Amino acid sequence: MKRLVVRSAFMLCALFAHAVAAQADEVEDFYRDKRIEMFISSTAGGGNDLSARLIARFLPNHIPGRPSIVPRNLPGAGGVTAANHIYNIAPHDGTAIGMIQNSALFEPLYGNDKAKFDIQKINWVGSPNKDVGVLIIWNKVPVDTMEQARKRGLMLGVSGGLNATPAFYARVLASVFDMKIQMIAGYPGQNEAFMAMETGENEGYPSAFWSSLKAVKPGWIANKQIKMLLHFGSAPHPELAQVPFADTLLKDKPAARALMAVAAAPLAVGRPIMAPPEVPAARIKALREGLSATLRDPAYLSECGRQNLECNDPTSGEELRKIIVDAYESPPDLVQKIRQLNESN
Repeated sequence: MKRLVVRSAFMLCALFAHAVAAQADEVEDFYRDKRIEMFISSTAGGGNDLSARLIARFLPNHIPGRPSIVPRNLPGAGGVTAANHIYNIAPHDGTAIGMIQNSALFEPLYGNDKAKFDIQKINWVGSPNKDVGVLIIWNKVPVDTMEQARKRGLMLGVSGGLNATPAFYARVLASVFDMKIQMIAGYPGQNEAFMAMETGENEGYPSAFWSSLKAVKPGWIANKQIKMLLHFGSAPHPELAQVPFADTLLKDKPAARALMAVAAAPLAVGRPIMAPPEVPAARIKALREGLSATLRDPAYLSECGRQNLECNDPTSGEELRKIIVDAYESPPDLVQKIRQLNESN
């Protein structure tokens, strides 16, 4: 009897090993000689673009079959255009992924009926980092603190239109800190808004992501060409210890603090990479494991450092899903307030 049990256990292990091997062979056979399109929801040259293109260089080395990965910029509507394309139009077979601006994934929560995707059905691959937003102004603006900004008001450039992420954060900051912010819109991307800041067309930008700012404008930081009045996100950033953190400034205002926390939830997912629904589970597993291996690859990390990109706080696909689902389960009154701010114009 004992011998029979041992033999049965051995056979089960052998069958399991055979199934795993067959699954791996299927993934390798599928991806061999294939091309994966990696959609990037922002314009060329920004932090999202740099990060996505760097991952596209190294990720093929860690996917069975070593498919090529072709980056493709698909900007528009603060990332919603790319998210809609991946979810509804791109192939649902594992040959399409995308790095999406994090706020776009929360547009259905914010009541944006142009966001045609269900976050519960998206396959989350992972993210190379978490992020924080920074309220920056040009160094010639006669403001040094949030209190001075509250009294004087600011004229901030926003990219992507009045319904995109920067405008949303401008309205959130105006609400929770009771300050007047005039928005200058019409810039197609962050780089254009930054150029206008240099010429004095606007005074600053409401939501520069710290990881992007370090990558695309290191000279601004080193030469103190900008002032950083505030940073916000899920936790204070150690490199911004001298810059006030929103949650700390709002410690005596619980309602404003809670609103800021929900508004900042997208920053916790950093630069999320998504795949469409219905992709076979084995291929999603290969993409997730490939990304995880890429984010530990010494050559990738070295290049991250050279480009001043933040790559040291990755998030797995399952962790991404939990962060996003938790945000969608925020109290209804907070969600309603967020929707009101998102719909303002």
